[in-house]
Amino acid sequence: MLTGIRITVLGGDARQIEVIRKCLEMDAAVTITGFDRLQNHLPGAVREELTVQLMRETDALVLPVVGCDDQGNINAVFSEFPLQLLDEHIAALPEGSVVYTGMARGFLRELAGKYKVKLVELLERDDVAIYNSIPTAEGAVMMAIQNTDFTIHGSKCIVLGMGRTGFTMARTLQGLGADVRVGVRREADAARALEMGWNPFMTRDLAVQASEVDLLFNTIPTMIITAQILSKMPQRAVIIDLASAPGGCDFRYADKRGIKAILAPGLPGIVAPKTAGVIIANTLVQLLLEDEKIRRDGE
Repeated sequence: MLTGIRITVLGGDARQIEVIRKCLEMDAAVTITGFDRLQNHLPGAVREELTVQLMRETDALVLPVVGCDDQGNINAVFSEFPLQLLDEHIAALPEGSVVYTGMARGFLRELAGKYKVKLVELLERDDVAIYNSIPTAEGAVMMAIQNTDFTIHGSKCIVLGMGRTGFTMARTLQGLGADVRVGVRREADAARALEMGWNPFMTRDLAVQASEVDLLFNTIPTMIITAQILSKMPQRAVIIDLASAPGGCDFRYADKRGIKAILAPGLPGIVAPKTAGVIIANTLVQLLLEDEKIRRDGE
C-alpha cells in the first residue's frame, strides 16, 4: 500500500484519471491540479491550485505523459486555466521526492538536475514502451483503414525501425495478411526480421523499396523519409509517422507530391486512453512501492 505517501498530479489527459484512481486505491494521499472540469469524479482526491506550498508537501509529483514544454507549460485538457511549472515549484520539493513523467524535455531535465530531484521518464522503460506499442499499433491500423481505399491484407507495407513499437507494428500487419517489409540499420535486426517472416532491408536502401509501397509506418525519430525518398513513392501511398514530433518525414514535400502523410505520435492516449492509463498507473505504483521499501529498509 501507499499509505502516507503524498502524490500530486498536475494536469494531463484521460490517462491521468487512471493514475489517480490507482493511487487512491492504494491509499495514497492524492492532490490533483488541473482537473476543475471533472466536478463529480475522482472522489477521495483533494483539489488544489499549483503553489509552492503544495510542492513542499509532495513526495511524488506526477506530470502528464508529455511532461511540459520548454516554458514549463503543462497540458491539462480538463482545466479551464493554464498550468505552468516554474523553477520555484521544483525548488520547493522536499529532499527525496521524485518527479514522474512519460518523457521529459530539456527544460524539465535541467530543473531536476539543478535542484537534484530524481526524474523518472516512464516511457523510457522497456516494459511501458512495449505495453504502449500495442495500442499504438492498433491506432496506426485504424488510421490506415480510414485513409485508404484498399485492404491492408495483400498490401505492401514498410515499417521503418524495429524497436519496441516497430516490432509490434510489423507483427500486427503480418497478422492482417500484409506483405511486411522492415527497414533496419543493424544486421542483427535484419536476422530477427527474417526469422519473424518479414522481408528486411537496410534503411540506406529505402529509396529502392519505396517505389512499390502502399503503406509506410515510420518509428524512427530522425528525418528518414526525405524528399528524395518521397519522389520515388507512388501517389497512392499513405505514410503514418509514429515517431515523436516533429517525426521523420518531409511533410511539406509529401503534400506537394500529393502523398498523404500523417504525423501520429501519442496514439495510445488517443485510441485507448484507459488502457494506456492503466499501463502508466501500474508502473508508477510499482516504482512508488519499491522506493518506499528502500526508504523503510534504510531506516
